Amino acid sequence: MRPKKLFIIIGAIILIASGFAYAYINALASALVINKPDKRPFFITTKPVIIKNISLPVGTKIIYEKQYFWEKYEQKKLLNEKDIVSINFRKGTTINWGGMPITSIVRFYNTEIKGFSVYADFDKIYKNNRTPFLNLWLNCNSELGIIVENTNDWSFNKKNVLDIESCGVNNQRAFEEDKNQQKFLDELLSELMKIKD
Repeated sequence: MRPKKLFIIIGAIILIASGFAYAYINALASALVINKPDKRPFFITTKPVIIKNISLPVGTKIIYEKQYFWEKYEQKKLLNEKDIVSINFRKGTTINWGGMPITSIVRFYNTEIKGFSVYADFDKIYKNNRTPFLNLWLNCNSELGIIVENTNDWSFNKKNVLDIESCGVNNQRAFEEDKNQQKFLDELLSELMKIKD
């Protein structure tokens, strides 16, 4: 075999091996950071911006799903909205979601379930501004899991809400045999739908 042909074959083998090594390292790196939000790419807003149909104030931390192992953690610009894992408001800052002051919104870990969890600051609720929906949410005293039709909309849009999947660990749609849990979630959903836009 001629040396030129040999070099071409060796070069092709090295190129293919490099491709496999790259894919393996990328998959391994992604697996290592999947449950570590502090190891994911994030962007902190420097001016008000609308993301997922929500008006975000300055200082909001947007965390993204890691796509490539070489990605730096802090980004200089917004990344793709479809890759957002969570939106976290600056400490002491909340926004209104259905009348509840909330601190963060987190996409469901299982992306096959279309929805997100909403985390409230229960200490900031005004006593004279409580709706039946807020009172039920207060009774649960935990995050609210929301099933939606359009995952690009995390705002309080009743037309997009299909169901309330959970209110903490004690009230979950998954426990279908528990009639009390189902009834509580049904009431929550019913009262949510009564809130005026």
